[in-house]
Amino acid sequence: MLELYRYNAVMDEVAVNRLLAINREFYDRFGSRFAATRRRLQPGVKEILNSIREDESVLDLGCGNGNFLRELARRGHKAPLLGVDFSLPLLREAESSPGVRFLALDLSKLSAAGVPSPIAGKWSLITCFATLHHIPSTEIRLNILKTVRKLLREDGRFILSNWQFLNSAKLRTRIQPWERVGLTAGDVDEGDYLLDWRSGGEGLRYAHQFSAQELSALAKQAGMKVAASFFSDGASGDLGLYQVWVCNETPLDAIRTQFRPSRLA
Repeated sequence: MLELYRYNAVMDEVAVNRLLAINREFYDRFGSRFAATRRRLQPGVKEILNSIREDESVLDLGCGNGNFLRELARRGHKAPLLGVDFSLPLLREAESSPGVRFLALDLSKLSAAGVPSPIAGKWSLITCFATLHHIPSTEIRLNILKTVRKLLREDGRFILSNWQFLNSAKLRTRIQPWERVGLTAGDVDEGDYLLDWRSGGEGLRYAHQFSAQELSALAKQAGMKVAASFFSDGASGDLGLYQVWVCNETPLDAIRTQFRPSRLA
């Protein structure tokens, strides 16, 4: 349950900025190499693709190298497709293709009070794959999620995935002490981790391990509700936690039946 997690009421600004800087430094340095490891779409993302209608406008937050939107375009998608990411090395990999646009945008600064004009409007579908877990502090996450709620059509959907690295014994060996970056466990929230990267040099990344219950609580605070939740990805099929959120009275069974019950979280 969410209440079992230890959260700083408002995470210290110094700690927040340090965590954000860690990930900016990582993707500035390793963005191209990271993109090379993400040429194929994850199984969970493929499952989501099959649920998207060709007339739904799609905003992809944290689009990375753009493979998800390009695949939609390849399938003949007819509505607008827009991807945003803060990493210029990743965006250089996300070259625009017919029907797809990509823009540089720092999600940590996204606020419903001042939505950037390029993404303003009402979207049928907003996606956020493997991105929210890199955003520190409940306050900043809620700023982003409340903005998502503002940008969604009343009958729209928000689909997100979050890394479940603690489900892998191999990935758990990559957890590093906070002292390596000048922080302590008391400076961060429970569920926050520092992990190393070992391809083409050593790097460090910040990530948060979400539970389904924790995400459900965030959805409620942001004015949405969870319609479906399932695990996918990795050899064990549980390295990604996917959820579908809605912001109206859409019958939840209509969404849940799109996914295999055996994998529901």
